Amino acid sequence: MPRTLYLTGDPDADGLLATDANALLIGMLLDQQVTMEKAFSGPAVLAERLGGRLDVAAIAAMDPGEFVALCSRTPAIHRFPKAMAERVQNLCRILVDSWDADAANLFAAASTGRELKKLIGALPGFGEQKARIFVALLGKQWGVTPDGWREAAGDFGQDGHRSVADITSPETLRLVREHKKEMKAAAKASKG
Repeated sequence: MPRTLYLTGDPDADGLLATDANALLIGMLLDQQVTMEKAFSGPAVLAERLGGRLDVAAIAAMDPGEFVALCSRTPAIHRFPKAMAERVQNLCRILVDSWDADAANLFAAASTGRELKKLIGALPGFGEQKARIFVALLGKQWGVTPDGWREAAGDFGQDGHRSVADITSPETLRLVREHKKEMKAAAKASKG
């Protein structure tokens, strides 16, 4: 079944995320301290700068300085292009060395949701919460549903509008942003 993602607002960038496991994983890696749209557009920007294809083997093999320069070119792929270029390149090296240059192989290797979360959590830039959100994104929008995936995703695996995993349209984007705003306000109120 073809997937339709709505994470960037750009049909071409969203199309890449819907069809390329590496692009989705790199987009999630970039999703910190920038807007979701900026983060998940990063793989399409990289693909365009690499000649039209997101080639993780080429990224892994690039001179680190050249890759930083590629990521820093305007518009930079992230507000911290050097640090994120290093993380993306490290992630690509892991994909090449351990997963035959394809994140889909990593996803398929997990027989349980807990194992999937563990594999994702071992990647550079993926802490506990980001790993849970990515498990939820894979389950809800990519059909990667090993036994126990919802439990491994925690609250993000539930129905609702909690994270990027739940965004499928402009309306659901608005609902997720409202939920995040409410959560931040509740956290602030409980501290004060």
